[in-house]
Amino acid sequence: MTTYDVIVVGAGPAGLAAAVTSARAGCRVALLDAAPRPGGQYWRHRSDADGREHHDWSTFRRLHAGLDGVDHHAEAAVWFVEPGLTVHTRTGQVRGRRLVIATGAYDRVVPFPGWDLPGVLTAGGAQALLKGQGVRFGQRIVVAGTGPFLLPVATGLATAGATVLGVHEANQPTRYLRQLPALAGALGKLTEAGGYGATLLRHRVPYRTGSAVVAAHGTDRLTAVTVASTQSGRVMPGSEREVACDGLAVGYGFTPQLELPLALGCATRLDTDGSLVVTVDAAQRTSVPGVYAAGEVTGVGGAALALVEGELAGAAAATTLGGDPPWSAGRHARLLLQRRTLRRFAAALHAAHPVPAGWPGWCDDDTVLCRCEEVPVGRVRQAVRDGSVVDARGAKLMNRTGMGWCQGRMCGYATACLTARTTGRRLAAADLIAYGARPIAQPITLGELADDD
Repeated sequence: MTTYDVIVVGAGPAGLAAAVTSARAGCRVALLDAAPRPGGQYWRHRSDADGREHHDWSTFRRLHAGLDGVDHHAEAAVWFVEPGLTVHTRTGQVRGRRLVIATGAYDRVVPFPGWDLPGVLTAGGAQALLKGQGVRFGQRIVVAGTGPFLLPVATGLATAGATVLGVHEANQPTRYLRQLPALAGALGKLTEAGGYGATLLRHRVPYRTGSAVVAAHGTDRLTAVTVASTQSGRVMPGSEREVACDGLAVGYGFTPQLELPLALGCATRLDTDGSLVVTVDAAQRTSVPGVYAAGEVTGVGGAALALVEGELAGAAAATTLGGDPPWSAGRHARLLLQRRTLRRFAAALHAAHPVPAGWPGWCDDDTVLCRCEEVPVGRVRQAVRDGSVVDARGAKLMNRTGMGWCQGRMCGYATACLTARTTGRRLAAADLIAYGARPIAQPITLGELADDD
């Protein structure tokens, strides 16, 4: 078994920055990633990509060039990490003296009637198809949910030739007025948003605020959606209308991918957007000695923040092994300032784009909650009412929510919120841990499990 100074899990912006920084400090570094090419979801690309579809492609090219000093293991999904930092992948085992977890995040979904129809995708899924395969998943598409990520999804689809019938943002722009000081610190992001807005205007895509898709319709595939004016998720009477379409991209932010840090026992907390995130200190250290975390696992904040955190984590891991700092004290101070500024900006966006509290009101009792196990919303509500379920873990054990193919990645957040709401209490970290803690982090075959020493 090969032993490395630093093992980095995840080859997105945070993981690439951590790996290259550690290698520059003189460490022997392994970068483990499930994808065939580095870049993560942000820089997901085809083999012939020239960067025209991506932001900050020059940074990716620079980091990619820095992998010359790194052992990059592609298509090596990590399914388990032992205490002592032995890392199990689908291609074998490696051991590290330090570990940096940069596993990113996946789409956060809330259910509504018809969300399980073919033709309904997460916003991230639509983006991945477009970036990774050059495929638009429909011709007449509605984009809905909340958050700035809806903008690149809509503009990407429109530029690729789809007719985007509208972007439906569930929250109101007036929420930004309370966040102006934090937003002023990241003017580049506001300029980027302006560029998306110009593209939407050029393609005549309407952008509607305080509006949500509350139902999808069709038999064997999507044929229409119901959109409505909403206030904190509550449908305004008389505002519903039907829009014919063959595609819906919907997203309500992202959920950090925490299987590995939870398996190692890393401390977690609830972030401002209601996500469970890893707790880290100023050097990106977790509560477990030798383990660092960077990027979305410490709080969803975008690629620029992930790059900064990855560099800080990679440098900290290397210097604790006796390596020379890879940059000057001035550079370190600037990185710390950038992290504070970008964290404030992320918190402001979370405050402006919360998941609408009233979304359970969109769901009748027959609405599918857990698609894998075909559990409807009403079964969880009834289990709470009759006293057999008092928390999210109970909902999982009694009703099998989150126990199918996706292991709760799609339904875990929604089930935790629904259970807490029905019991009349706030969402707690323990609710999300019930769906985030998995002994096997990635799907593997029984043969692969048996072959692992």
